[in-house]
Amino acid sequence: MVPALALAHGPTRQKVDVTAELAAEPAEVWAVVGDFQDMGWHPAVHATTGEGGNTLDATRLLTLGAADGPTIAEELYKYDAGKMTYSYRITEVAVEVLPVTNYSAHLTVKPRAGGGSVVEWRGAFYRGYPNNDPPPELNDEAAIKAVTAVYEAGLSALVDRFGAP
Repeated sequence: MVPALALAHGPTRQKVDVTAELAAEPAEVWAVVGDFQDMGWHPAVHATTGEGGNTLDATRLLTLGAADGPTIAEELYKYDAGKMTYSYRITEVAVEVLPVTNYSAHLTVKPRAGGGSVVEWRGAFYRGYPNNDPPPELNDEAAIKAVTAVYEAGLSALVDRFGAP
């Protein structure tokens, strides 16, 4: 007989990976997205403030939508300008703003075969409700949908800015 407890399990780590192909060369794109302290290229971000530049443990606070909008606090844990990539984690966000917990992400700009560049934004996270039987707005599907929407909005803004190949 298998104990019922053995059948219960908590949330599983979810992953989202979105890419966009741009007409601009990687260095031109990196000049826009490579500064951890400036996320003004993303249409949902009203303002970015922070400390530490692009050094490890640098922090930034994203204010969304308007000056009095909700915020997301983030911390940089990997930065490599030569490889045009950085990694960060969310340190504080209300699940009503982004329905995730234990979120980390990587943003990378790479050369595209035939010219231009490819921007990859990938993240891993748990849903906003850590226990079993989450409400619909905090389940795995809601978390995946929200993160995908954030990535797609940002990458679409870059396509609008730099053009598609």
